[in-house]
Amino acid sequence: MLSRDQLARMIDHTLLRADATRDRVVELCRQASAHGFATVCINSCWVPVAAAELAGTAVKVCSVVGFPLGASAPAAKIAEAEIAAREGARELDMVLNIGRLKDANFAAVESDIAGVVEAARTHSAAVKVILETALLTDAEKTAACKLARAAGAAFVKTSTGFGPAGATAADVALMRRAVGTEMGVKASGGIRTLDDALRMIEAGASRIGASAGIQILQGLA
Repeated sequence: MLSRDQLARMIDHTLLRADATRDRVVELCRQASAHGFATVCINSCWVPVAAAELAGTAVKVCSVVGFPLGASAPAAKIAEAEIAAREGARELDMVLNIGRLKDANFAAVESDIAGVVEAARTHSAAVKVILETALLTDAEKTAACKLARAAGAAFVKTSTGFGPAGATAADVALMRRAVGTEMGVKASGGIRTLDDALRMIEAGASRIGASAGIQILQGLA
């Protein structure tokens, strides 16, 4: 069994709601610092607030790019990544272009990811690529993982939390097989209990995205 601290360091404490307020983001950051979470994951307009609140702590700021649909123009994703990283985000969770993946336009998908990776790299930020697995076939999930790896991403991630379904252990295991040990795998979407989190970790997840991070840790008591 993981210790409380080990589990906390695997959790991205997440608030991506449209109605998130400044006070709620500040509260999220204080919770993350108190519990020792890996990051806070927020929309990009809140990056300066979170970066200031978390200065001097071990908690990183994670922001999202092309969220939640993935269909933004590549240049828009690059600009969003550049701004977020410049303002203090050290991890960027980008949604790949799902339609182009389904068109089997793999060159466009890889280029889209690579542009964000390059923008992030300038500021020493890592990129996680969100697949939105509920919309993909197993073959498409595998292809997406390989494209993310080829483009230099650090992680692949299951879901936005805004799609038709969230993470499953089967998808996490498939993604882990596809990327091997070279990359991280982040499970997100619908993970609300300790049992949920442990099931994903057992399947191969190295990071958990959840708005219920405190509840998950309380399950260890």
